[in-house]
Amino acid sequence: MGAAGQGLSDDEVRSIREALAAGRKPKVVFTSSAGQIAGQVGQVVELTDPTASDEFVVVRFGRDELPFSPADVAVAPRGAGRRAAEPKSEPEPEPAVEPEFVLEREPVPAPRQERREEPRVETVEAKPARRPVKAAKPKGPAGLTVTLAYADGEWTVAAQQGSKSLAKPYVVKPAEALRMVALVDVPGVHEAVEQIMAAERAEAEQQAEKLRAELAEIEARLAELREAR
Repeated sequence: MGAAGQGLSDDEVRSIREALAAGRKPKVVFTSSAGQIAGQVGQVVELTDPTASDEFVVVRFGRDELPFSPADVAVAPRGAGRRAAEPKSEPEPEPAVEPEFVLEREPVPAPRQERREEPRVETVEAKPARRPVKAAKPKGPAGLTVTLAYADGEWTVAAQQGSKSLAKPYVVKPAEALRMVALVDVPGVHEAVEQIMAAERAEAEQQAEKLRAELAEIEARLAELREAR
């Protein structure tokens, strides 16, 4: 069972998910990272997708249902949230009535004394500042990343949303890669692509010259063989 300052462990999150599937709503206690409501008790009503947001533990606290991260809550100990019964006070016995004897005497005037007033000391109680309750963050769609890469003489494109892969890297033609790069108005990117394309053109020309030379040699050899017949 997690301590109130440590939050939920992975095993406790799995146990809560199983309890929700069985129709139960486990109790949790808010940790110090939850702010002003630390030490209060709530009920887990839902576990959303942890890959979409870090705050996937939905807790009912009073009339509100707010999302929190596993670090904001811990498993509540047994008996948490119950009100302790107030001890009943026993009636005090009434004092016994005793007979009263009154002796009448003329009062003797007391000597007059000056009344001194003691200085009054006022105390000001400093109240601790309230910490704001952690506001629930609205859930938005996960970020989308499209990657254009060049390696080993090939251009590839991949797409990923959050931690989910939408498209594995696949090969595209150089012309398509150039059109994609043209959409990015960054001079440094254009210069890097131009250097890559210039290197590829130079290598292709060298290979073409080599193949032309080999082809010319083969044709000359073939001509010699024809003349030898």
